[in-house]
Amino acid sequence: MSTVFHRSPKHSLPVAVAGEGIEIVDSTGKRYIDASGGAAVSCLGHSNQRVIDAIKRQAQQLPYAHTSFFTTAPAEELAERLVASAPAGLEHVYFVSGGSEAIEAALKLARQYFVEKGETQRRHFIARRQSYHGNTLGALAIGGNAWRREPFLPILIEAHHVSPCYAYREQRPDETEEAFAQRLADELEQKILELGADTVAAFVAETVVGATAGAVPPVREYFRKIRAVCDRYGVLLILDEIMSGMGRTGYLFACEEDGVAPDLLTIAKGLGAGYQPIGATLVSDRIYQTIVGGSGFFQHGHTYIGHATACAAALEVQRVIAEDRLLPNVQARGEQLRSRLREHYARHPHIGDVRGRGLFVGVELVKDRSTKEPFDAKLKLHAAIKREAFARGLMVYPMGGTVDGRSGDHVLLAPPFICTERDIDEIVSRLTDAIGASLAAV
Repeated sequence: MSTVFHRSPKHSLPVAVAGEGIEIVDSTGKRYIDASGGAAVSCLGHSNQRVIDAIKRQAQQLPYAHTSFFTTAPAEELAERLVASAPAGLEHVYFVSGGSEAIEAALKLARQYFVEKGETQRRHFIARRQSYHGNTLGALAIGGNAWRREPFLPILIEAHHVSPCYAYREQRPDETEEAFAQRLADELEQKILELGADTVAAFVAETVVGATAGAVPPVREYFRKIRAVCDRYGVLLILDEIMSGMGRTGYLFACEEDGVAPDLLTIAKGLGAGYQPIGATLVSDRIYQTIVGGSGFFQHGHTYIGHATACAAALEVQRVIAEDRLLPNVQARGEQLRSRLREHYARHPHIGDVRGRGLFVGVELVKDRSTKEPFDAKLKLHAAIKREAFARGLMVYPMGGTVDGRSGDHVLLAPPFICTERDIDEIVSRLTDAIGASLAAV
């Protein structure tokens, strides 16, 4: 039995010893295609020498300096690079060590912004059902996944949830995309009015929903309408791009495709590509200047924020993405992946939906395609698919509870940006075999 407390301690795990391109190698020599980037993290694949060399250089020069005393060149340069590409108005970057920390920082910034303005009554946060924003208590509180929240409900802060922009299940048959988006915007407006327009601090949403629903993109105009509602009532818009950002959808920031700029935006996974733990919260100049002109102090912090070596790694990751022109490849390979899956499953009775943007793709499984009825949750179909895929040397990210946090199954795919056309075909082939074997056992 392992002395490491793993997240699933009942199960033994193979020992990873090496990485090469899109593959990980275990101690027996078996190779696994990383078709999920771990959890949408490893966007450059494994063992990129440029990034490794950047880490070595920084570690030899200065591994770490506490941010209460110093800033560092990698942190300053990375922040400047991110701001130069960010949606309009996001002009400052607060570095943390991961996605949950980035969300915590965003929530605290939103609250402190209103405290500094004298609007201390603004305390409510609204998010969406079937969202996931992290596992720390604040992030878990605003998340909308019932299964993840349930054991901890007594210790979570109050949060409110509205319907997700989940067209496959929520859009009515007689409803246009425009009407669907408007209905959801109206629902948000009603929730704001119900709580009291001057008591709501922020609305939080994943630009493209990740782990809990499987790469669900918004319909056109959804975020434009949401932005208008937020502006009408002075509510901040926080976009969570921890999974979908940093090129995963084919755009450096996923909300570029939607034509909106949030007040706060969180990133992590693809920022450092797994080479070092890092995340960030991008902050509008309006929020920043309010704090600078008020207390002058953000009442928050962690030991490893702005970590010099992590920032050096992330900076090199972002340089590689730009200099190797990987975003066009993300768009091309993502289109190939969705097309191959849709072609293969066009008439499959148990594949309900293939969706996503770029190399961020979800496959939803259903018991009945015509009614969209999910499989019985007790079957744990998603877990079977993960086992069957792993046995075939394929890493994918399946989850249960797709529909309501308890029922429904999907597979999330997020392969590295360096994938080739042949790699995509091999991923589809192995996934198809794994799904087939899993369904045959149901």
